[in-house]
Formats: sequence, C-alpha cells, structure tokens
Amino acid sequence: MAPRLCSISVTARRLLGGPGPRAGDVASAAAARFYSKDNEGSWFRSLFVHKVDPRKDAHSTLLSKKETSNLYKIQEAVLPKLHLDEDYPCSLVGNWNTWYGEQDQAVHLWRFSGGYPALMDCMNKLKNNKEYLEFRRERSQMLLSRRNQLLLEFSFWNEPQPRMGPNIYELRTYKLKPGTMIEWGNNWARAIKYRQENQEAVGGFFSQIGELYVVHHLWAYKDLQSREETRNAAWRKRGWDENVYYTVPLVRHMESRIMIPLKISPLQ
Repeated sequence: MAPRLCSISVTARRLLGGPGPRAGDVASAAAARFYSKDNEGSWFRSLFVHKVDPRKDAHSTLLSKKETSNLYKIQEAVLPKLHLDEDYPCSLVGNWNTWYGEQDQAVHLWRFSGGYPALMDCMNKLKNNKEYLEFRRERSQMLLSRRNQLLLEFSFWNEPQPRMGPNIYELRTYKLKPGTMIEWGNNWARAIKYRQENQEAVGGFFSQIGELYVVHHLWAYKDLQSREETRNAAWRKRGWDENVYYTVPLVRHMESRIMIPLKISPLQ
C-alpha cells in the first residue's frame, strides 16, 4: 500500500502594507536552539554511536505512514472554502499567524487525501476556478515572497486532528545533515513517548519536494508558560536527554516560530 504522503508547504509571505494580518500572510521563524549543559562534550562521542546499517529502501518508505496515502501541504492564502468542497481532494488542517518569529506572515497546512495524484487533481481543478484565480491576483499585490514544501508524515507521530482552543502552536524546523534522516527517525520513534502526556504533539513531517532533509515538528500549548513547563518536564524523564544527545549532532540549523491560529483554522 502506498505510504502516507505529507506535504508541508511553508509559505513565507510578508505583507507590504494594509490594516493587519490576513489569511494570505506568511509564516517564517526566529532561530531557536535547545541543548542541555549536561550534554556538553557529547558531540564528538556521538559520532561513534548509533551506527545506521546500509539500507536499500527509500527514506520515505521507511519513515512514513503506510496505511493511508495523505499528502500534506503548508500553503499560504488558499481559499478556506476549498476545505468544504467535496470535489477537491484537499482539507484544511490548520492555519496561523506568526506571533514570535518574522512578523506579518502566516502558515497554512493542507492535507491531500490520495497523495500526489490527489495533489495534481486539485491543482488542475484550481486552474479553472475563477474565484480562486481572482483571489490569487488580489493576493499577489500584497505579498513580498512565498514558498511551499511538500512532505511526508512520520509514521510514529500523531496525525493532526482538529482540537479546541485556545492554544498557541510552535512549529520547530530542523535542517539536517544529508544522509541522517533515518537516524533522526530512529531516535524520535523512541523519544516521542516523552512528549505526549500533555497532548502537545500535533504532527511531524519531513520534506520530499523543496529544500531536502528538513523536518517540521508541530506542538500545541495552552500558553507560553505551559510550553516552558512541558519542555522542562521532559528533561526530568529518563531517556529524553539521550534523544537530545544523539540528535543534536545531526542538525545543521534550527528555527522556532510561535503561532496563533486564525479563526478559520480547525486547529484552535
């Protein structure tokens, strides 16, 4: 059965002006790092542990969900009404404005049921959707930049489901060293259990089209204080520090953005 395709199109669009953030705003991120002082000096040692056996399988096959074939996309400013139109094989998972990170930006996450064929079917239909084309024309006059990504969903992560609010969301982005995705997945398949007690884990994705070896983790918290307490509690659990110990050396760059859901977002 085909693997579940998750596409996160992270669209970074900055408004040139106007009365305030709109659904066409784009989200980007402020850099953030996490690492425990207890693990200082572990970088060199980590090079000689957790060796990964050679595989002939594609990373996307090994790490992604296989029971369904859903494609996720974070794309800015797509009409919310497409979510309710059964003729379009896409559904809105969530959309947010950036609170901390670059300002005047938004992130929109879409799911395409059926993988790449569903994505192409939707794109072809949008070419003939006059309302959508007019919306894009008006939107283009307000935007400075935009970018998309298509990703797969990690098999061991929760599938994003609508939730009641109010919540804040954190989108943590990790740019990995090429060739380390399997090692990252092996470690996080064990580590995710340390971050599920408060139902903060929303979804985890890795890129297939766009910039490669990019991982996105999406978390939900009641507020910033709850985020701080939840993250600190993880360090008191035996095994969490080991996950950080082994995965930090795999990372080339990290970003964190705190986001507020829009009123139309299923994730509140």
